[in-house]
Amino acid sequence: MGSIFLFTLIVSIVFSIIILPFYSNQSEKKATRKPKKRNIILEAASVFLVTWIIIFLFYYLSNIDRTISSLWLLLVIVTLLGTIIAQGRERIVKGCLFLASLIFMIYLLIAPFFNANQKYETSKMDEQIEITAFDETKTPASVPPQFARNKMKKAFGQVPNTSYYELGELQIQKVNGEFVYIAPVEFSGLFKWNNGKTTPGYFQMSATDAANNPKFVKAEMSYTPSAYFHKNLERYIRNQYPEFIFYGDPQLEVDDDGTPYYIRTYGDFISARNGFDMKGIVMVNPKNGETAVYSLDEVPEFIDGAVSPEAVSLQNSYFGKYIHGFWNSVFGKRDVKLPSDEGTEANVSPIFNEEGKMYYFTDFTSPKEGVDSMLGYSLTDARTGEATYYTGNLEESYMDSQGALEIIEKKFIEKKWSGEMPVLYNFYGEASWLTPVLDSNGFLQNYFIVSAANPEISVFASTPNEALKLYKTALQRGGSTVDGSSNAEEKQLSGTVLRVYKEKSGDITITSFYLNNDQNFIVSSENSPLSIYLESGDNVTITYLDTGDIFLPVKDLTIEGLK
Repeated sequence: MGSIFLFTLIVSIVFSIIILPFYSNQSEKKATRKPKKRNIILEAASVFLVTWIIIFLFYYLSNIDRTISSLWLLLVIVTLLGTIIAQGRERIVKGCLFLASLIFMIYLLIAPFFNANQKYETSKMDEQIEITAFDETKTPASVPPQFARNKMKKAFGQVPNTSYYELGELQIQKVNGEFVYIAPVEFSGLFKWNNGKTTPGYFQMSATDAANNPKFVKAEMSYTPSAYFHKNLERYIRNQYPEFIFYGDPQLEVDDDGTPYYIRTYGDFISARNGFDMKGIVMVNPKNGETAVYSLDEVPEFIDGAVSPEAVSLQNSYFGKYIHGFWNSVFGKRDVKLPSDEGTEANVSPIFNEEGKMYYFTDFTSPKEGVDSMLGYSLTDARTGEATYYTGNLEESYMDSQGALEIIEKKFIEKKWSGEMPVLYNFYGEASWLTPVLDSNGFLQNYFIVSAANPEISVFASTPNEALKLYKTALQRGGSTVDGSSNAEEKQLSGTVLRVYKEKSGDITITSFYLNNDQNFIVSSENSPLSIYLESGDNVTITYLDTGDIFLPVKDLTIEGLK
């Protein structure tokens, strides 16, 4: 707390000098009666005390950075007041101070009109056409946060002294190689904080298995976002680093031993207290208050989301809006693209690639109203802030995330189900939206996959992997090329069927079978009507695509003895 007292003390002394007049009012000297003697000490003490209280409360409550430039508004008010009170030459001097502070204020306010090009340069992304094909042997982290939050609330009885606490914000991350949601237990009010003193821990739940139940992990925390006064996390971080520029809320990260840490992204203004360029994180042990600062290239390995989603969302807006400067973003809007607001955290959605690396996903659409065509999408490395923009196949028009959500709403209009957290994947060489579907109570009902280029191709199933299996067959029916590597070779072989599994998908029968060459295949009755008769022991000749998947898609099937 010492730094805020010292900073506000010095500022209050300077402001008091500016406000207090050094000379008596000239009109008093001309008065016939004897002027009253000023008690300068009392005046100075009074002005100083009022000024100090106002400035201290301003910085204590706002948690703003304690730098000279942050005083701009107070400086305008104080110099104006000093100019009004002063007389003669003193008024001229203080008037010049007011004029200088006014010019500085105008400079700060008009900065957004002139630093758009700098903002674009800081957010510039590498460009590619398409993301790599998703490995169907993996399970995407596709449990929606709203569903996970509902399950955690129902498990809140595991928390000791439940009435003191409430569930905090969810963050997705990787712990011990598993994708999980983490949600801290937070205080539910001032008096509960005064009684509880510390929070007891956090909840953890799988982000890939909707059937998984939340587990409460005991981990006592004193410095949290819901604590008060000197134990409030944001205020505590500000007191430790008074001049740092922060953007975004603190996030809870858990190491592989289960120890929780709060992190917050810091950076620099682009210019004139405007814009933000991310530089690193401040990390706090919420149990004992130990802090550490890391640049983005030094972040500890267990931290997945070093860059706050708010900072990524801001960078996305710079990249989409300011490609040709500020005025083009307002009037002509040439090449302008708007990031969508369908993300789960600050308009972006955290996802993991096959190597377990976390990225923030955002799709971009046209600023023109009524257009649901996607212009591209971005993936931002959640540890480094480096981003890549994917244009997609320029010969095709991709549907944006809002369009995918509208399809789901119409598909389940009678049940009043809706989609949440749409994410674009490359499934078998096809740009495709994977979206969890929730009922009106926020409970997970199924997973919906729809082609971004061919919206008429869509499937849904109870798990992501089941939906992928159906989607592979749907792509074959729809005439798309099921090609996980973009260059799958067409092959033929003959063999004996050892195992068969059949399932219905509407009017279509999907048959999976295992041959004596230790390979699995999948075929649709729409492609091969006689596949509905396939049985163990049959000798078959097949034409298939060597996609490298566990179940290889069959284009043609001939069963020996059947015509």
